[in-house]
Amino acid sequence: MSSEPIIPVTTASYPKIVVPEPISNPTYTPDTIDPADANSADSDETATPTPVKPSGDLSSLVAQLRSSEPGSRELECLAVGVYFESKSEPLAGQLAVGEVIANRANSNGRFPSTYCGVLFQRSQFSFIRGRSLPSVPRASKQWQTAVAIAKIVDQDLKDSVVGNALFFHAKRVSPGWRLRRVASVGNHIFYR
Repeated sequence: MSSEPIIPVTTASYPKIVVPEPISNPTYTPDTIDPADANSADSDETATPTPVKPSGDLSSLVAQLRSSEPGSRELECLAVGVYFESKSEPLAGQLAVGEVIANRANSNGRFPSTYCGVLFQRSQFSFIRGRSLPSVPRASKQWQTAVAIAKIVDQDLKDSVVGNALFFHAKRVSPGWRLRRVASVGNHIFYR
């Protein structure tokens, strides 16, 4: 016979199992993860997470993408254009200005084929002096919003009411252009 005492089941102490609470992720939606990527992530410890595509209305997109660093020289040029031409405009107006810069870059020969090329094209943007971008206060919310708008335009995450407009001017001026007026957003009028 064993010399160890027998402990009745009613007085035995079992180890407590702690179950962690699930992490809530407000940007997760089931259609943002590719099932093929989810399976490969389990087998590879060094796999990078699948990027989540921003979604929602324009203000939600801006909130998700706001940053002081654009990530590339081309996005910096686009953000600088948005910043200096429309930083005090509503988000739809900033999006419209960014869209015009992108439309010009995608115009197949009519304008330079890059955002930076569009900005530096002679006599197109009054804030450009020489061959360098003006400095911006990178910690300001207006700059961070311009960066977000640049990313939205570049990734084509939201359509603008200006469609394929290639030109715009402030409402306070009247250049007498013989172009088709496309829209008026904020303090700018847009043309094709």
